[in-house]
Amino acid sequence: MPPSFARFPLSLLLIAALAGCGGEAPRSAARKPPPQVVETARAEQRELAQTLKAVGTLEAVRRVDIVTQEEGTLVHLPWFEGDAVAEGEILLRLDDAVIRAELDKARANRRQAELDLKRLQGLVPKRLASEDELARARTALALARAEEALLQTRLARTVVRAPFSGVITRRLREPGDALPRHTHVLSMVDPRRLRVRVAVSELVLPDLAAGQPVAVTIDALGGETHPGRIARVHPTVDPSTRKGLVDAVLDPVPGGARPGQLCRVTLRGTARPRLVVPFSAVRHDASGAYVFRIEDGTARRRPVRTGRVLETWVEVLDGLAPGDEVVTQGFLGLEDGRPVRRAAASG
Repeated sequence: MPPSFARFPLSLLLIAALAGCGGEAPRSAARKPPPQVVETARAEQRELAQTLKAVGTLEAVRRVDIVTQEEGTLVHLPWFEGDAVAEGEILLRLDDAVIRAELDKARANRRQAELDLKRLQGLVPKRLASEDELARARTALALARAEEALLQTRLARTVVRAPFSGVITRRLREPGDALPRHTHVLSMVDPRRLRVRVAVSELVLPDLAAGQPVAVTIDALGGETHPGRIARVHPTVDPSTRKGLVDAVLDPVPGGARPGQLCRVTLRGTARPRLVVPFSAVRHDASGAYVFRIEDGTARRRPVRTGRVLETWVEVLDGLAPGDEVVTQGFLGLEDGRPVRRAAASG
């Protein structure tokens, strides 16, 4: 056999061996994933305030039920729903004939007691009356004066006047009705002062205080926003809902606003320094919230404790420090320890 044919199998073996060695490098390189392209942001301190939207109903700050304080026949009631009344104006009057007669009797008794006392005061120095008789006369005069004052008070209560300027909202009785004491006859409100009471989470209450501005939208008046302010933050929290009450007043009250209308309130708490990251940086699973922090070109999973969501930011209470770089986009397939590279800035 010629020598060239003898060397042919050896050449094939050498080629195959080289091909085998050359194919091993791509397979080992495939085991190491390439850097994943991500977008990042840094944790930073920002002065931010919580913004909250709540729904409530307009109601009058001042409202009152007008009730009788004496029994008697209703003889004067000129007001109907929607009527405007001025402060101090007579709302209703009861028949006062019986009380006036009793008052006249009490006045006569008081005048007689004054005469008796004066007569005894002149007799005591002459030893024609005792000190005991004089004391009884003084007591009788005091009782007569008290009876007269009581009946004067009862007479005054047969007339009920408006405690403030407002509008009648309910009329429940008619003239001629015989009314017992404490009968509800009218209701009235002051339409110049309106408020809305809303329930907010207990987590928000520490950031709210009286005097802070609010924005109010009244559905019946369209989409216009009206200014207001927080009048008070109630001191207790409902244990079943974990919510507290906040009263906000319209200032000024817009035209057309009425008690009972639906409104939407935007409250903004006190701004304070907070460590925040973009909302998109925070991920969640069964173990809680976490972020991917960039360390030497590698994504490292880092558990965090978050606070409130503030606009497009999330407050971080624990787990990060100012300046820490975290992933905000590019999470698909991202795992702890994977190399990453930042996406080129656009524009």
